[in-house]
Amino acid sequence: MKKNVALVLASGGARGMAHIGAIEELESRGYQITSIAGCSIGALIAGIYASGKLKEGKEWFLSLDKQKILSLGDFSLSKNYIVKGDRTVEAFKEIVPDSLIEDLPIPLTIVASDIIHNKEVVINSGSLFEGVRASVSIPLFFRPVKKDDMLLVDGGILNACPLNRVQRTDGDILVAMNISAPDSMDIVKHKPKVAPQWLDRLPDFIADFVEDKLMEHEEESLSDSVTYASLLSRMTDMMIQNNTVLMSQLIHCDILAQMPMNQYPTFAFDKTAEIIEQGRTLMRKAIDEYEHSLCLHN
Repeated sequence: MKKNVALVLASGGARGMAHIGAIEELESRGYQITSIAGCSIGALIAGIYASGKLKEGKEWFLSLDKQKILSLGDFSLSKNYIVKGDRTVEAFKEIVPDSLIEDLPIPLTIVASDIIHNKEVVINSGSLFEGVRASVSIPLFFRPVKKDDMLLVDGGILNACPLNRVQRTDGDILVAMNISAPDSMDIVKHKPKVAPQWLDRLPDFIADFVEDKLMEHEEESLSDSVTYASLLSRMTDMMIQNNTVLMSQLIHCDILAQMPMNQYPTFAFDKTAEIIEQGRTLMRKAIDEYEHSLCLHN
């Protein structure tokens, strides 16, 4: 069985903590990561792993609470962004010393987006800090990164799951953790805001009718509550989801673990432990399916 892995870690904010569990599951099953690529939070975890500091990175993320998360926000009065991002980089330095990407023990590729020339930027050399800082620059939130004649922001804008950018070696298998998969309708459940006991006292056909009407009203309220900010956020989510679907259709993954985008909010870093375990579970399931399919073909 092929055990060398070219690993791709997608963008997705706090859901990126799932990458840690996914990597630990791969290693526990005997898979060796021989190259890695990442975008946004995926670039951050990929950089930590390629530097040999995953254990330290995991401990740091697990130490996060709402107060510590807030302290990382060096807020700005700029009209172009909310957070400078300098404190985030300083926090990254607590885990990993800066180094040249080309000198790392595992080949690393980082993806960013250049909003001046409307193009994807592939970073596989130069400062690790600069590469990660560019890739995690969520538009309108983090300050963009100026590099030469480019202005770099989050790589997820153009290639949220860069399956086509990871460096491949002979005989490896392509593995990805996609944390921006299409929304799961099992997670989106609008429950009527009434006491269940109240509905239980009604005849079934009346209770069903009342519940349907209450849900219709709730859906109408939801649509009425849409703001410019929430609409922009939702449009971005839809774009990223569709990009990841198209990329997975263009390039076949041997092992693909997927987490719905709506499973955890972008900034849910206070749920790190839970998300890590969810990543482990999803990767375990994906590996089981892959190994089962190999057994069927042998």
